[in-house]
Amino acid sequence: MSIAFLSEKKITMDREIPIEKRRKAARKQLLRYGIILLAIVLVVVLIVQFTRGSVSYKSLSTSKVDLGTIEVSISASGRIIPLYEEVIVSPINSRILEVYKNPGDTLKKGDAILKLELASVETDYKQKLDEREVRKSRLEQTHITTNNHISDLKMQAQIKEMQLKQLSTELKNERYLDSIGASTLDKIRQAELNYEVAKLELEQLNNLITSERKNAEAETNVQKLELNIFEKTLTESQRLLNDARVLSPQPAILTFVNNQLGAQVQAGTQLAILSDLSAFKVEAEIADSYVDRMSLGAKAIVKIGGVQLEGTVVNITPSVKNGIVKFTVMLKDAGNSRLRSGLRADVHIMQEIRDEVMRIRNSSYYMGKGVYDLWVINGNKAEKRRVELGESNFEYVEIVKGLYTGDEVILSDMNKYIDKTTIKINQ
Repeated sequence: MSIAFLSEKKITMDREIPIEKRRKAARKQLLRYGIILLAIVLVVVLIVQFTRGSVSYKSLSTSKVDLGTIEVSISASGRIIPLYEEVIVSPINSRILEVYKNPGDTLKKGDAILKLELASVETDYKQKLDEREVRKSRLEQTHITTNNHISDLKMQAQIKEMQLKQLSTELKNERYLDSIGASTLDKIRQAELNYEVAKLELEQLNNLITSERKNAEAETNVQKLELNIFEKTLTESQRLLNDARVLSPQPAILTFVNNQLGAQVQAGTQLAILSDLSAFKVEAEIADSYVDRMSLGAKAIVKIGGVQLEGTVVNITPSVKNGIVKFTVMLKDAGNSRLRSGLRADVHIMQEIRDEVMRIRNSSYYMGKGVYDLWVINGNKAEKRRVELGESNFEYVEIVKGLYTGDEVILSDMNKYIDKTTIKINQ
């Protein structure tokens, strides 16, 4: 009986299942899978909706509204630069022959940094030295010549004075002889004429001596002036020659050097930069719309990471470029160990002090005075509220209206909840 049953079952299993039944079974299976998939999607949607509508309190940055003082400031961006920095440029058109120092090297005053080709400059300088000697010799020769000429004239004047004395004596003698009847009127007149002529000749010689002396002084002064002008040209050539040797003008750190051996450099080409890295200042820039609120001597707070340094505005560039004005801040602690050349810094220029104002902590949400949508925590939920904010500094923002003392405001980025008015807070 068992054998017969098994045989019958085998025959039944081997029998082909109708197509209709197979289709029906396939539809049931697809329907079952579809229901499972739909359930998964619904669960995911519910989870997402639940997540979007709530936020963990621990993940939020918040600030409570309080009453306090705000030292109003305007913000700018800055960069730390060395307090002393000197750019050395090529004084001549030349070529780099040798480089003695590398960036980062410590220099002493007079250390050679690099060498330029100086043949033409040295030749020109030596020619000027020779020309100076020629000019000095010419001046000395003029001085000797004029002195000799004036000496000759003085000698002639002395001789003429002696002749005049002799003629004066002769005239007196003739007059005496005439008084005793031993002379004639013609002889007296001739003696008077000779005396007057000699007197005029002596006066002429004296005038000539005075004139020659003035001419000699004028000529000497002209040559001295020309020599002085030439001396200045020579000094400039010497300075040019010294500058072309590219020496360090004082102790410093070499932060840049043009080390392209054989490179042609034009006059004014940057060759090296020397910096004093023991002290720094801040070079900052701000939108030109804030220029009217800035002044020399204004107090400044410079923030670099967690470091906060005080300073003073010492220079404001009068020109505006692309809507930006540059200014310089001198730091009280210019040698602070956290300062490094090239570091970016936030600069806050202090304006005025306001007491007893409502305030919250400053953060990335604040973009200037105006109206904001801020989230205020109320129990286990947060509500979006329209708030007007006023002045600020790097620590606090003034609340004009929309918030009250004790309100707790979310400072974190809440842009993903922009389409909501309330969200749940998970404690």
